Order: sequence, then structure tokens, then C-alpha cells
Amino acid sequence: MESMHIHILGICGTFMGGVAALAREAGHKVTGCDAGVYPPMSDQLRLLGIDLIEGFGVEQLSLKPDLFVIGNVISRSHLPDGPAKFPLMEAILDQGLPYTSGPQWLYEHVLFGRHVLAVAGTHGKTTTTSMLTWILEQSDLQPGFLVGGVPLNFGVSARLGGDTGRKLFVIEADEYDTAFFDKRSKFVHYRPRTAILNNLEFDHADIFDNLTAIERQFHHLVRTVPASGRIVVNGNQASLKRVLAMGCWSETVQFGSQNGLGWIASGTHNDFTVLYNGVAVGHVRWSLQGEHNQNNALAAIAAAQHVGVPPDAAAAALCSFQNVKRRMELRGTVAGVMVYDDFAHHPSAIETTLEGLKLSLPDVTSKKRILAVLEPRSNTMKLGTMKSQLANSLNAADLVFCHSGGLDWDPTEPLASLGSAVVVADSVDELVKQIMSKVQTDDVIVCMSNGGFGGIHAKLLSALKMKTGLN
Repeated sequence: MESMHIHILGICGTFMGGVAALAREAGHKVTGCDAGVYPPMSDQLRLLGIDLIEGFGVEQLSLKPDLFVIGNVISRSHLPDGPAKFPLMEAILDQGLPYTSGPQWLYEHVLFGRHVLAVAGTHGKTTTTSMLTWILEQSDLQPGFLVGGVPLNFGVSARLGGDTGRKLFVIEADEYDTAFFDKRSKFVHYRPRTAILNNLEFDHADIFDNLTAIERQFHHLVRTVPASGRIVVNGNQASLKRVLAMGCWSETVQFGSQNGLGWIASGTHNDFTVLYNGVAVGHVRWSLQGEHNQNNALAAIAAAQHVGVPPDAAAAALCSFQNVKRRMELRGTVAGVMVYDDFAHHPSAIETTLEGLKLSLPDVTSKKRILAVLEPRSNTMKLGTMKSQLANSLNAADLVFCHSGGLDWDPTEPLASLGSAVVVADSVDELVKQIMSKVQTDDVIVCMSNGGFGGIHAKLLSALKMKTGLN
């Protein structure tokens, strides 16, 4: 493959950052631009030697790349005072320069000719993709992968993988749209032979009108799986049953079903036997929390079997799975107070995260309390589409702290049912101040956001050290 210079617009998104890493590994020259970048992607790109440019100025045309790769953060919108929000994109269009989307570039230059294993779903995509990749790695299959996060077992979000006979590639398959000029879901480009449909709820209210619209996109993914392929589907989801009822041409296997068919788990969330149609086929003992991760494991084991990994070997591999950065990642402990960072931002994910944490704590005689610190930052949450579900999702927390900055709605009203357990603040610094006024020794603080959250984790740890006099 001939080397080229690609310039990526929106390079610090988790997907586009992964594309950049793959292109760099393949020998291409990669540069990129973005605004308001934050770790872990910015750190990964710098370590790869990829030059980052702040903003979307037209002066970047002087780089004269062979191709511009456009992330879905780019639009044709204008600022309130008139000028284009992304002047570089306008210049590319005006001058007729070559451009493509990230998913299209990925398929043409990386995925074509490989056995693609795609992981789709409203929740758990990153974790399940990482689990499946680790299973294949432990089975000496040298998979390539692109994950929307950084799996701790690998330390990077993407790699090309080995050139073995199987040429496997595992990818997190996002239903968000491809680009401003291609409104299909990203995953339509990937053409998997193995597909996981992990779950399906309403999300992305900024681009989908309702759940039916998302179900249609999931069916577009189903349509791309060949007859020799496998679709691994959550057996408890009515939405996914509707997706398959639209038409399915591949083998399907289900997991997590309450009727005992397909792949199920028996035992606690961190110590369970894997059963297939009632027969024990493996055992997983790990530190991960929650029923959602148990189901993620079942999906990964079922998908790995499709490429020849025995279930007992897959389950054994998961015993050494270390999770993903920003998935209940412990950022530090001061005076017994533990500060976690978690990516949860949809009400269902918030609920499963907190319930899983509560189950992992000692019995009710423990002094440990859960302090949930939330930034409703996703486009769906900013629109307030799911604010009515927010209070119920936080029931497992003892205290709730919500950041209201950047919202067009006031979280105080939808959280009112939680009573005095709720604090709302419009700045991160005020939120830290309020947390510090209520925190006690041995509390567990969980910061939940799909963004950087203003560096709240470091601010909390610093404030805790000052409060306790520790270094």
C-alpha cells in the first residue's frame, strides 16, 4: 500500500484517534486538528508522534496532504455572528480538495479483506470490544482492533494486528452518524462477519427521532452480515427482537436470556460459571463489577467461538482482563476515600455502574457511602431528553452531585425526588467545594462523564490531600 499524508479533522475523538493510530502504524504520515482536547486520546497521539493543531483554521491547507479525513464532529454550521464554525472544511469544499469520512477510510485501507468482528449496542461497546480482543490475543490470534477507549491490557486504543491466516479485526461499532455528508451509522461501513448486538435503547437524541429510527440503523448492520456469519444478540431485549424480525440471513446465538437458552451465567457477578444451553463450558473469576459486565463477557465468549476459540479458553482469558481506562478506573485514594472515573452518561449506564459498585461494597454495616458526581455532557443529556430517568438511575448513591454548566435545563427539578441527597452546581470548582463539605472517611466518589469533566478527579484528590493534611 502506497504511503500517503492524511490530515484528520476532529482527530481527538476516540474513533478518529484510533484511525490516526492505525494510519500511523501502516506507514502513513498523519497530522490532525481538533479543539478542546483531553486525555487519554491526546496523550496517545502525542506518544505516537502525531502532530496536533489546535482549531480548524484555513492555514492548515498549507500542509498539502494527499487526503483530508473528516470526523463527525465537523459540520457546515456557522457561529452566531456569521462566520463558519469550521473554516478549514469550507476551504476544502471550495477548492475541491480530496476528502473522505473516517469509517470509509478505515474500511478501504484497513478492514477490507479481513474477518471483522463488530461490537454494537447502546452500552458496553468499549468494554465488550476490549474483552473480545483480549480473548483473541490470549489465543495467539494476534487480532487488530479499534476500541473507543484504551484497554488496560494493551495500553493503546488501536493496532493493525498480526498478518496471520485469519486476519482478524475487532472493532467497536458505533451507531452514531458517519459524517456531515454521510448520515448513515458508522457501523454500516465495517461489513462484519461476526457481529455482537449487545443491547439497544434510545440515545443520540440529536440525530435520531426515536428508538424505531435506531432499530432501523441496527437492521442495516444486520443486512451486511453474510450467511456464513454469526450475530450474537442479547436475548432479553425487545428492541433487538424487533431488529431481527425485520430480516436476518445469518446464524444467530443469544446470551443473557432468562429462559436459559444460549449463553448464560450462573454465580455472582465476579465469580460465575458460563453455560451454553444449560451445559457448563467455562468459568470466570475477575474483579469487574455488575451484571452488565457479566453479560458483556458472555457476548465476547460467544463471538470468539465463531472464530475458533473454545469457550473454556475464552473464559480463562477473561480472568486476566483488566478493563478499560475510564471504566470504573480508580484514580486515587486519600484517607480511605476512593475516587473513581467512569464513562457512564446514559441513565441506564449510570444505574448499572452504581448498582454494580454497591454490590461490590462490604455489607450494610460498612461506613462506606457512594457519592455520585455527574456531568450530563452527551448530546442526548444536554437536550434533556432523558432527564425524567435521571433520578431513578442514581438511587444506589447516598449523595448526588450534578454539574449543571452548559445545560439548557435545570437538573434540580428532575432530581427533586432524591431530596436533600442532591447538590447541583454550575461550575466544577463549586462542585468540588460542595463535595468536600460533605465527604467522610471511607467514602467512594464516582465521577461520571463522557468528557474530561474539567479535571475534577485531580481537583478532588488534591482537595482531599489538603483537607487531611496528606501529601
